Amino acid sequence: MNTLTVKCSAKINLALDVTGKLPNGYHTIESVFQTVGLYDEITVTLVPENEITVSCDVPEMFGKSDEIPCDERNIAFKSAKLFLDTTGIGGGCHIHIVKGIPSQAGMGGGSADASAVLYALNTLTEAGLSSQALADMGAKLGADVPFFFTGGTAYVSGIGEKITPIADYSGKILVVAKGTEGVSTAVAYGNIDSLDMPPHPQTAELVRAIENNSADAYKYFGNLFEEAVKLPEVAHIKSVMTDCGALSALMTGSGSAVFGLFDDNETAEKCSQTLAEKGYFSAVCKTVSKSFI
Repeated sequence: MNTLTVKCSAKINLALDVTGKLPNGYHTIESVFQTVGLYDEITVTLVPENEITVSCDVPEMFGKSDEIPCDERNIAFKSAKLFLDTTGIGGGCHIHIVKGIPSQAGMGGGSADASAVLYALNTLTEAGLSSQALADMGAKLGADVPFFFTGGTAYVSGIGEKITPIADYSGKILVVAKGTEGVSTAVAYGNIDSLDMPPHPQTAELVRAIENNSADAYKYFGNLFEEAVKLPEVAHIKSVMTDCGALSALMTGSGSAVFGLFDDNETAEKCSQTLAEKGYFSAVCKTVSKSFI
């Protein structure tokens, strides 16, 4: 076998708080990460030449907010190079990415691609690296990458490298929507630093509620970045979701995608259609228990 196709899920933050800033400039966080059923499809093909190439299939709406480079700037390219250099395995690979996760959305699309490449190369080359070894390698590429080797529902702290699985929160019905506006993570964190005594999410309470299988865990959803990133599209999407009957609506990550939690598929589908008619990317999905399919 010299080709493998992997689908890797998006992630959302059910809670996201910034708790401090380290001397090296990195911010510490407390968060609850959750994988959701929106996927990028990554096909990795081994080639005998010592080169790495990347091609991309990107929906027009995604590309409007953030041009995705299909060269050595792409995190998938960097992931392949890191794996091949670290393992010393000869040859190269071609990577084809079909984007299903919005970009600049706070949903970890790039990190998902990076983790999928590591996963695929480990399988194709029969390198035999453990999930932890791949996660450690992924941490060199980005703070969110290691989470995808855990997937499901997890309490995340530090700079994103401390990952503790918690009770399964899969099967919940979501509408995910995003406009054309994107958010630079660096700018978002800079805005966080400027906030004066902002209200912090109740992350610990959310973890307890999920662990206790509480039906109203959603009452503890929260994201500090909503205070720092005030995009009109985010506010409008949240308003539409709430009007459509969402139990909760929240921006994920540093933005700018929004997810709404719904009781039933019919209501969720109607909301998604309403958002699509208003010009937003919108999709109905569920929370899922693993990253790769």
